[in-house]
Amino acid sequence: MARTLQIEQESFPIAGSFTISRGSKTAADVICVTLRQGGKAGRGECVPYGRYGETLAGVRDTIEAARVVIELGGGRADLLGLMPAGAARNAVDCALWDLEAKMSGVRAADRLGATHTSPLVTAYTLSLAAPEEMERAARAASHRPVLKIKVGGAADDEARIRAVASGAPNSRIILDANEGWNSDNIVRHMDIAAECGIALIEQPLPAGRDELLAHIARPIPVCADESLHLTADLDHLVGRYDAVNIKLDKTGGLTEALLLRDRARELGFQIMVGCMVGTSLAMAPAVLLAQGAQFVDLDGPLLLARDREPGLTYDGSTVFTPEPELWG
Repeated sequence: MARTLQIEQESFPIAGSFTISRGSKTAADVICVTLRQGGKAGRGECVPYGRYGETLAGVRDTIEAARVVIELGGGRADLLGLMPAGAARNAVDCALWDLEAKMSGVRAADRLGATHTSPLVTAYTLSLAAPEEMERAARAASHRPVLKIKVGGAADDEARIRAVASGAPNSRIILDANEGWNSDNIVRHMDIAAECGIALIEQPLPAGRDELLAHIARPIPVCADESLHLTADLDHLVGRYDAVNIKLDKTGGLTEALLLRDRARELGFQIMVGCMVGTSLAMAPAVLLAQGAQFVDLDGPLLLARDREPGLTYDGSTVFTPEPELWG
């Protein structure tokens, strides 16, 4: 049966703006891949990320370069050697998972042996802002059980940490510095975080310059994000990090992400499953990956002014397993 590949660029407005230590954005610009075969269609979404040199045009070109192999029936295992890890491979890999489910009539969860999937409690992200603004935002979101707070503004981070802890005293709080701390302030910031009962600190130091983490006390768990892409990266992180953040747009799809997750568990890392700011189509395969994870950060659709229809079902901060009409 012939297979066809379609690539679409789409934009979904963010409710307000989304700000981290590297800048702000007001829309989620995504690439959606649709594979059609035998009267069925499978879809996958990716979010090109400038931090890794990705652009919408570049991701489209990477997918186009693999078009012939994909349309001739290339499978997920073929992609691992055909396409580099990253957003482009993620969209194709997840589309293949979805297509396989649609053609076989067997849900992706069942193929993974995850027949008893459970709803997950996701973190809800608050953008980087002045401390008083972040305290107000934390107070407004204090009904949510887990908050992820963007920091990395150097001088004001001590005030930000104290502000969000004051604004949401009953929420479990994750700090995400997005590589924004340095050797001069990390110990002080970690001590303040421990004092305020923070649950996790994500990527405090720049990737490639995080060796200091092996030589300082880590009073609360530290999670690798930008320092982790593939399973092969894990051995290098032992002794520096306590947890790893697995994102499909970094691993290049669910296939590699599953291998990474299982190996990370073998090495004793706690698991966090995260996302770029995308729609429910991007989150859906990650919901399966996140089963049993200690930290879940799949709030992308909650940050958008509009999502795909149908989308994932969210009840407050609880996200449910995707229905077949969406993915898998």
